[in-house]
Amino acid sequence: MMRQYELVERVQAYNPNVDEDLLNKAYVYAMQKHGSQKRASGDPYFNHPLEVAAILTELKLDDASIAVGLLHDTIEDTDATRAEIDQLFGPEIGAIVDGLTKIERLNLVSREEAQAENLRKLLLAISQDVRVLLVKLADRLHNMRTLQYMPPEKRSRIAQETMDIYAPLAGRMGMQDMRNELENISFKILQPDHYEAITARLDEMQAEYHETISTISKELTERLAAEGITARVKARLKSPFSIFNKIERKSIALEQLSDIIGFRVIVGSVAECYHTVGVVHTKWKVVPGRFKDYISVPKHNDYQSIHTTIVGPGRQRAELQIRTEEMDRIAEVGIAAHALYKDGASADLSRIENESHAYGSLRSTIEHLTTGNSSTEDFLEYTKLELFQDQVFCFTPRGRLIALPRGATPIDFAYALHTDIGDTCVGAKINGAILPLVTQLRSGDEVEIIRDQNHMPPSNWIGIAATGKARAAIRRSVRHATTQRAMALGEHVLSMMLEREGVMLDESEAKALAEALGMSNRRDLMIAVGEGKIGSEPMATELAKIKGLRKRRRKLDLPVADTADGWFALRATDLFRFRVPGGQRAGSRAQAALNKLDFHMPVTISSEGVVPGDRLVGILQPEHPLMVYPIHSDALIDLHDSDVAWVDVRWNIKSGDDQLYATVITMESVNKPGSLAQISSAIASCEANINNLVMRMISPDFHQMIFEIEVRDLAQLTDVLATLKLSPGLSSVQRASVREAGMISRLEWDGNVDRRYADDQG
Repeated sequence: MMRQYELVERVQAYNPNVDEDLLNKAYVYAMQKHGSQKRASGDPYFNHPLEVAAILTELKLDDASIAVGLLHDTIEDTDATRAEIDQLFGPEIGAIVDGLTKIERLNLVSREEAQAENLRKLLLAISQDVRVLLVKLADRLHNMRTLQYMPPEKRSRIAQETMDIYAPLAGRMGMQDMRNELENISFKILQPDHYEAITARLDEMQAEYHETISTISKELTERLAAEGITARVKARLKSPFSIFNKIERKSIALEQLSDIIGFRVIVGSVAECYHTVGVVHTKWKVVPGRFKDYISVPKHNDYQSIHTTIVGPGRQRAELQIRTEEMDRIAEVGIAAHALYKDGASADLSRIENESHAYGSLRSTIEHLTTGNSSTEDFLEYTKLELFQDQVFCFTPRGRLIALPRGATPIDFAYALHTDIGDTCVGAKINGAILPLVTQLRSGDEVEIIRDQNHMPPSNWIGIAATGKARAAIRRSVRHATTQRAMALGEHVLSMMLEREGVMLDESEAKALAEALGMSNRRDLMIAVGEGKIGSEPMATELAKIKGLRKRRRKLDLPVADTADGWFALRATDLFRFRVPGGQRAGSRAQAALNKLDFHMPVTISSEGVVPGDRLVGILQPEHPLMVYPIHSDALIDLHDSDVAWVDVRWNIKSGDDQLYATVITMESVNKPGSLAQISSAIASCEANINNLVMRMISPDFHQMIFEIEVRDLAQLTDVLATLKLSPGLSSVQRASVREAGMISRLEWDGNVDRRYADDQG
């Protein structure tokens, strides 16, 4: 066990102004509190916080961080309290220890709310003070080093948790050495056979290439010295998990990897880095396509180096990483190299965020993830997408490098280039071949985006995109399109009203009309009318006042009716109210009930169906039924300039009505066994009922499916669509258009029918 003075000496080695009293007091306090507690290995529990503190000294952190390392388990595992820590060691240390205490074991496989909240607490604590992350990673590293004493099932769970959360967090902060060790220990536990095979082969290769490594190191040093460059050359072998990951990802043999043997060439300045490249490329042949300049364009975690691969003695390929001393330290310890807590400096997080792009980016991501009212599922999904996924690096046709999270699609690539490119994206060429937009990108892919200036992104892209930027842009575009449609509808209502009265409306009168109805301008008024927030009757009343018109009572050919069964109520105004009683299905039976009323014309419902929560519009044409559409219906676009009457139709449903409403959804599914069962299960899990289905093959690999389902309301329908969008192998999940809905009602595909399904019982 490390003594008090030994710990103080370790800190003194890099910080001569160490606060010895603080470290001694924390040492004694933690040892007394943990007392006779034992670890699974049988060692005194105090060994653990002591080793955590030792790891933090290797990162050269400040006195407060070392003290926290000693105290980090006291509140959680002893009778110590936050108030006591604050009193003895100050509120700064107390806050960090308390932040660590709140962090519980996480398991991203489960989606329970408690686990999501634990993750949220962890991220919030990290965003407040980077030392929470550094101490937590040191804590996890020592636990992994002693994991062999835990039961096998617990070992596997902790190793998987480390692989899923803590190793990626270390990588995100540029702490590559710590990430490698966490991944390798986890890899050894989770896949011991693969680990043994790779490490055995690495040992053989190290023996085989010992002479080659020595020769290249010597020649590099001498050649650079001759050019006046003092260089320090370090050789290393790629880590076992990195090798396994690359073999799996690229489906190649271990011997085919070109970067198993690597050399770090440490020089004095950035200028010498580029000079070294010239010397190396003159001395040895270069492997084409293997040059990367991360000095001019650093990685997201602040990593900087020049990478190049040469063909050395014995035709053995070797990767060279050329960097300065400062770059080398950042590459090894990442954010810890920027920590401004050293030498007695106070904790200034704004300075750290400015100096470290990695931490600034992490805090920004955490702020985005932890604000708003996102559900547990959305929070976990977004966190994994934004925070814990590894990256892939793709290229534009002109060679621009784009970094994306693993699992990203061409849609994410397009939005990474520019929002306008994403909005107008209609297809993509990946390595010269046109592939679906749902294709997941891989590192090294060259992606060319195909655009159409008249295209706008559909809402189902939100379920395809893997980046927060793309999803936010898609939502913004969808909202804009919805607003434009509502505005067009409002303009149409006003235009018909003005035409009926035979008057015009200038800008000042339009502004007065808007203000009279509680809106600031004409545009806001039209949107409110289109969205149903302002009815046509109040607008007609205010218009009559402004234009000095006598308010007219508009006579309709339809009678004022309110039936005993409450199916449909109609008033002699522009407002129609549509209500269906409980226990009946709003489909063909609702249609028949509406038609049997003593109207001068029948009332029909659009084939795509309407459900409570939909904004409804009625279209009235001479000698035609009153056709009721949902506001999103694409059929309304074609009717904008038509000579038809637009009628406001609204729901008027009593609470407690247990009614099912028919609507139609469409999707594309990968052609594989069990896909139909998977879709049916997803719909059933949302307690919706399948009433009908048409399916056809649109390519050898994909089916298009159109389902007629029955739901209670729009909320349940939204739940169905969201569940289907998260199902693997499905894309383009959305409500059907009128044409598609008409196809399921006719059960035909223009003579090209592959399969038909009908199940009246659901």
